[in-house]
Amino acid sequence: MKKQKKTKKSSKLNLTNSKLFDLLLNIFRENKQKLNYKQISKRLEIKDMGVKIQLIDVMKEMARSGIIEEVQRGAYRIIEKTNKITCVIKNTNNQGAFASIDKNNEVFIDKKSSQFVLAGDEVEVNLFPKRKKRQEGEVVNVIKRKKLDFVGEIDSTSTNYFLIPDDRRVSFDIFLPPKSIKKDYINKKVLVRVEGWDKKYKNPIGKVIEVIGNIKDHNTEINSILMNYGFAPNFPIRVEEAANKINHSISKKEIEKRLDIRTTTTFTIDPKDAKDFDDALSVRKLKNENWEIGVHIADVSHYVEEGGIIDMEAIERATSVYLVDRVIPMLPEVLSNDICSLKPNVDRLAYSVFFEINEKAEVIDYKIAKTVIHSDIRFTYESAQEIINSKKGLLVTEILLLNRLSKILRRKRQENGSINFESSEVKFILDDDNMPIDVFFKESLSTNHLIEEFMLLANKTVAKHIGFPKKNAKPFVYRVHDLPDKERISTLNEIVKKFGHNIENNNPKILSKSLNYLLNKVKGEPEQQMVETLTIRSMAKAVYTTSNIGHYGLAFDYYSHFTSPIRRYPDLVVHRMLDQYINKKQKENIDLEKICKHCSEKEKIASQAERDSIKYMQVKFLKNKVGKVYEGVISGVTEWGLYVEITANKCEGLVKISSIKNDHYIYNEKTYSITGYRTKKSYQLGQKVRIKIQRADLEKKQMDFVLV
Repeated sequence: MKKQKKTKKSSKLNLTNSKLFDLLLNIFRENKQKLNYKQISKRLEIKDMGVKIQLIDVMKEMARSGIIEEVQRGAYRIIEKTNKITCVIKNTNNQGAFASIDKNNEVFIDKKSSQFVLAGDEVEVNLFPKRKKRQEGEVVNVIKRKKLDFVGEIDSTSTNYFLIPDDRRVSFDIFLPPKSIKKDYINKKVLVRVEGWDKKYKNPIGKVIEVIGNIKDHNTEINSILMNYGFAPNFPIRVEEAANKINHSISKKEIEKRLDIRTTTTFTIDPKDAKDFDDALSVRKLKNENWEIGVHIADVSHYVEEGGIIDMEAIERATSVYLVDRVIPMLPEVLSNDICSLKPNVDRLAYSVFFEINEKAEVIDYKIAKTVIHSDIRFTYESAQEIINSKKGLLVTEILLLNRLSKILRRKRQENGSINFESSEVKFILDDDNMPIDVFFKESLSTNHLIEEFMLLANKTVAKHIGFPKKNAKPFVYRVHDLPDKERISTLNEIVKKFGHNIENNNPKILSKSLNYLLNKVKGEPEQQMVETLTIRSMAKAVYTTSNIGHYGLAFDYYSHFTSPIRRYPDLVVHRMLDQYINKKQKENIDLEKICKHCSEKEKIASQAERDSIKYMQVKFLKNKVGKVYEGVISGVTEWGLYVEITANKCEGLVKISSIKNDHYIYNEKTYSITGYRTKKSYQLGQKVRIKIQRADLEKKQMDFVLV
């Protein structure tokens, strides 16, 4: 069990009024009865008469402020004010929790008054009288807990048993009743469900519901990451059984209902390790010399019945999870990798958007239809790129045409204000034992951009088809992206001015073009990483919602997700709604906004799980390189230290501020820097540094660096 910090009962003579205020406030909150200075002095073990007089003065000041009231000569009690709000916990630390009151204000809740809350919990908070610009409060009721299951190891070093959670953001251990513990649970990773949150006890009470596996085993660690974020590594047997019963064959009756384009040249371009092919493209020359480009998406809605057992599992997962060494699909593999996957040389059902496009990449017309397709060939991004580079190979005419059109579409989109973020993907090369033996950077090819542009075009078209005009729009699922944070853009502008750059922020369209110009201008410059990082951080997070505010980052007034129903649940919902509206089907109302919020949250959680798996693999990769020196770039600055990303392999570690011995460093949140009090030496986000690997802790998925 983690050692509990003892509350220091002070008898020091140099207690400040502010410290006494905090001590008194805690005592009055915990004890609703009247108390005089003698009773309080006894509780605080204060014997010095001077401090007792100081205590009386502070109580009088608290009474004048309306925090306590004198109910009998010299005896006070806290004034009960009912000022309750319902809010959601933003984050927690070892001191307590923070919750949003509104857009600009938050409340701090001391750990003692928090009832074990975690980020995402919906709570009822009683607000205390505000002092020193900081709003404090206490949790009086937990309305809904976001997390009930916790992954970790059992501490059996004492007479009691406690789960020590893997997640370092959880500041409490979980008590496990001794009678519930089996020998098989010890020295294993386990999944525990909390069954009691009674605030009278020091710890929540839990029960082991699953043994994940042996500690330090690779599969155990990866499954622990998944289960910590609420993703089951495997599907329930009943879901697998339901999927295995689905008929693979396409009936003649079904084909007759659809547009049959099996004779049209059709192909897929995907990563070489992909197994689930969501999308395919087709190309056909029209009599008027224009081109018909078809974007064909797996018709998952045909096979997954709404409200059925597979659908219920899919909505709970909401997304596929892409970890370093595996994919945890949203749908059982018989669907995701076989029946729905648009594999070559087999007939497949699709939902398609056909574009009539001229040589200037102008969309003349479009149509949306359910289809049956037959992919002629499967390209990887690399094999299709080779055809573009050499201008020869299978379907060279079609691929060169799509490449040319996609470049025009991309240029037009960026001219219209779409922000151009370029990033390289880190990939690990693993041996047979899943040990990382090397790292490489996967750069975007022209073929990546080719597929991206036509998927964006299909998503935009489907959203506009249903949502235009906005005043008469039917309920629909949109993918929206709000305007950047003004304060962060202002901070970014102040920083880039030091490097001779400037950001125009007169209106959103000018801002996007200015950011594109800035991102292009800093390429290859020392400040590139800092500018790119801060620009990304200033952006809002794209989410799903029924309220269409447009997509700022893409500069689209209408945007949705239609192109990946195998791996994203919102796309499956969009397919169903599109079919409903096009064919004027009557359907029961569903809570679309609730689905949108759930899917947005699951997307966020899946990306956190992905980052944890990368962090685990990075630590594994560097474990045998302790003591080595590398060049790196400061990727984050906090009050506790510098996060540094190694240039050669993109692995990130922490340089603790306490390890920088030559000075006392002060953190500046606005400039993303720390500065030495005496030497004035500073370290800033994006700055190049040299580090030595001091420690690589697999258990904590944490690396410690020191500056050299």
